[in-house]
Amino acid sequence: MGAVSLTNIVKRFGSFTAVHRMSMDIPEGSFVTLLGPSGCGKTTTLRMIAGLIDPTEGEITIKGQQVNDVPIHKRNLGLVFQNYALFPHKTIAQNVAFGLKYRNLTKADMDRKVRDVLDLVQLPHVAERYPKQLSGGQQQRIALARAIVIEPDVLLLDEPLSALDANLREDMRVELKRIQQRIGITTVFVTHDQSEALAMSDRVVVMSDGRIEQIGTPEEVYNTPASEFVSRFLGISNILDATCTELTADGLSLELPVFGRITVPKDRAPHVEGPGPAKLVIRAEKLLLADSSQAMEGRLALDGVVEAVVYQGQAARYFVRIGDRQLQAINMINERPFQEGETVSVRFRPRDCAALPGASA
Repeated sequence: MGAVSLTNIVKRFGSFTAVHRMSMDIPEGSFVTLLGPSGCGKTTTLRMIAGLIDPTEGEITIKGQQVNDVPIHKRNLGLVFQNYALFPHKTIAQNVAFGLKYRNLTKADMDRKVRDVLDLVQLPHVAERYPKQLSGGQQQRIALARAIVIEPDVLLLDEPLSALDANLREDMRVELKRIQQRIGITTVFVTHDQSEALAMSDRVVVMSDGRIEQIGTPEEVYNTPASEFVSRFLGISNILDATCTELTADGLSLELPVFGRITVPKDRAPHVEGPGPAKLVIRAEKLLLADSSQAMEGRLALDGVVEAVVYQGQAARYFVRIGDRQLQAINMINERPFQEGETVSVRFRPRDCAALPGASA
């Protein structure tokens, strides 16, 4: 039994089904991210866990207790939303202490808890300020402090970093994960940002159209996608039609036009059950572009022509034509980026590839 368990959860709004038969267990003390595009059902799922909306069907348990009919204020949850929802007329200390007023604590105990949690979020000096006197990043930390000061069973975070600028958002990822690990609280985090999910999570739940596409560690969902949707949503993938000709203990052999025969490790193709239509997945950063004169052992090599270059600072994103296919490669820039029209050798290791069944959509 996880800290949070969902069993066959369905949520309908009229004739529209937002969540389809979702089941999952969220382990105690883990950081689990619901990841997917807008409208995939991730926020609806979070709101059902919180008690803000009721499931149409299914069962939700928290700490082993069924909570379908338990109101939000009796679920002992910490909530942080995108807009922070701080009270502008209250001091920071009063904002943080708000949830403690109904916990039968003495004023001394409340003051101690507020001091402790402000120390935890590294803002002990702002207790007497007001929200408008803080930066966006500081307000985000205060919203987090208010959520965890009540020592909730589960912390629910709905896109809490999306209002921050890019650099501050990256800093806050590190800070949020540090705090979560420090207090060991079970956390459910909602985002559409793949880099947030990969950087912060113990487990990622990839969602599409109200359904779970895959649950796994960041490494599992990125390196061994369960579907074409997952491979495309997480990072940039080249997905090529192939035919699986043989499945052995070592891996599976794929035949592709132009590429020829490629053997993919078995653990990178867990969903391919035998010979037949398949798809080869090559992450863009696993394609290495080189001058044709450069030797490189252990890699397959094909000649291609650079059709477009997108400069990304330390790296460049290349669109390379090989036969009738355009592939994407992301490479660090050592001396200079390759130029449009330049002939390059496109190289990759079969062990870095993954494979999917040919019927994947």
